[in-house]
Amino acid sequence: MLESYAAGRWFRAADEGEPLRDATTGEEVARISSRGLDVTAMVQHARQTGGPALRALTFHERAAALKAVAKLLMAGKDEFYALSVRTGATTRDTAVDVDGGIGTLFSFAGKGTRELPNDTIVLDGAVERLGKGGTFVGQHIYTSRPGVAVQINAFNFPVWGMLEKLAPAFLAGLPTIVKPASQTAYLTELVVRRIIESGLLPEGSLQLIAGSAGSLLDELDLQDSVAFTGSAHTAGILRRHPNVIDGGVRLGVEADSLNCSILGPDVRADDPEFDLFIKGVVTEMTVKAGQKCTAIRRVIVPSQIAGQVEDALAARLAKITVGDPRDPEVRMGPLASVGQRDEVVKAVEALRAGSEIVIGSLEERGAFVNPLVLRAAPGAVEPHNVEPFGPVSTVLTYDGLNEAVTLAARGRGSLVASVATHDPEVARTVVLGLAPWHGRVLVLDRDDAKESTGHGSPLPMLVHGGPGRAGGGEELGGIRAVLHHLQRTAIQASPDLLTAVTGQWTTGAQQRAEDVHPFRKSLADLRIGDTIRSGTRVVSLADIDHFAEFTGDTFYAHTDPEAAARNPLFGGIVAHGYLVVSLAAGLFVEPSPGPVLANYGVDNLRFLTPVKAGDAIAVTLTVKQIKPRNSADYGEVRWDAVVTNQNGEAVATYDVLTLVAKTWES
Repeated sequence: MLESYAAGRWFRAADEGEPLRDATTGEEVARISSRGLDVTAMVQHARQTGGPALRALTFHERAAALKAVAKLLMAGKDEFYALSVRTGATTRDTAVDVDGGIGTLFSFAGKGTRELPNDTIVLDGAVERLGKGGTFVGQHIYTSRPGVAVQINAFNFPVWGMLEKLAPAFLAGLPTIVKPASQTAYLTELVVRRIIESGLLPEGSLQLIAGSAGSLLDELDLQDSVAFTGSAHTAGILRRHPNVIDGGVRLGVEADSLNCSILGPDVRADDPEFDLFIKGVVTEMTVKAGQKCTAIRRVIVPSQIAGQVEDALAARLAKITVGDPRDPEVRMGPLASVGQRDEVVKAVEALRAGSEIVIGSLEERGAFVNPLVLRAAPGAVEPHNVEPFGPVSTVLTYDGLNEAVTLAARGRGSLVASVATHDPEVARTVVLGLAPWHGRVLVLDRDDAKESTGHGSPLPMLVHGGPGRAGGGEELGGIRAVLHHLQRTAIQASPDLLTAVTGQWTTGAQQRAEDVHPFRKSLADLRIGDTIRSGTRVVSLADIDHFAEFTGDTFYAHTDPEAAARNPLFGGIVAHGYLVVSLAAGLFVEPSPGPVLANYGVDNLRFLTPVKAGDAIAVTLTVKQIKPRNSADYGEVRWDAVVTNQNGEAVATYDVLTLVAKTWES
């Protein structure tokens, strides 16, 4: 009997449960039931225990926890492989699910450390000046919601499906309740059990429902969210739930998707793109036995080459051995269950109303279905409405790019499309036509094929989702997926109070000029607002001439008085912008060895007022942001730099980025 993990303990239902069977042999693997499970207690535990513990951690600390979990699962993945075979998965299939899921955790852990602050809030965009005097300003921020992230997953990816939803929600500070599809829940339960046993995640941040979710949605409110992957029918039921309609519960859906792949009209049978196209279609038909929400269901090809496409598909599919995935020679295993086979057979029969089978045969044996390719008759509607969730694709033909794009759009929204072409104009036309109807578009050619991850592989740094029939939701997408879980709020305040709220110095806020140069202070001693105001430096014509000769930057505005005088922006010789920045560094740098270890760049550099020979420049440098690194003895300090001339006009503004030791003994 599979167990649920609820409110800090493992729960086993008292009834006999429903049997879960090996997809290949039909033998019982486990039983599943959630009868008697207290979902109210689960939601309360997530809100009262998991949520506060998670929100107390910074984004970097959450990222470190995800990385630790990824390492744990990677070290023990042989155990998951051994159980995955019972879902009908080959070794290749399991790699997509298990390694793909673990890789997603690693990716989000890395992006969380690199792209999010070591803080509990995220700043969104620049400060907005709301009043003329600069005493009233605005800033958008993202903060964690005090809610629960519920994930309802499909049977086809019992590991990746969970981890790709868990990672961004966890980074966002939301505790997760996982409800896997029953057919393959035994693999999800094993992975969750190993995570819970490790103690790497705060208690209450991850819970599991093995079996029916019961009244779970009744317990949710406006701070909560549901991420669902499954059929459009079930998605419709969820959309009609009162808490979704009127209660403010946010619902993200990934549902049916009639993905397509288009062969460009420029491609001939002896071109590399032709082989890449055929290989891509066959791969998507046979990995996970076609049980992928991103699999290619519609193969859209030029009419004049359709016969060659079918011949090439037949030749490659003939090499696919279907059978017991425990056999290393087998390339494709069974569907996840006999019930799933029945659904695929039903879908194929519906497709045959307007299409004929041209490759393979519909033979029923256990949960197995052979790869099938159909050819659609002109005007057939079924390929655009029926999704066979198995190793089945339909060939459709077109006579012009507009027709190809129109055929793709008839799917009414999909997760992914691909086009195989080496023609730039074809690529642009097709991509712009497909983009409104798809969440992701792969352009495949001889140049990117070696590194391409293929049509059907969602990547953690890119959006996974699609409009229309595909559900309208977005999962993954790198930090976008994290921000999706957070609340964006506009803060209006004075510069001093906005600085206090955001932890980032705001122009107009208090500056503290002290006797000790800020470059002599370690991270432990620096404070937001610490400031140095430099002395002045006169920029001479000799400086400008030397910089031009030394660097080779002899642009006429710096070297030709007559041409520079005719320039409407300058009216004469002006200093190089980079000369101004270089001289500014000489004005504010404290040269002795100290806690400032390195300058690693500048952001937002703007040259505002030309500097002419004889002008005197000075710099005001203010500590804008301090970001300690958990994994190093130093952190990042962002300094606000303003270079002014003798008239007090800003000639350049930018952020200086330095690495500063956490402690320093002089």
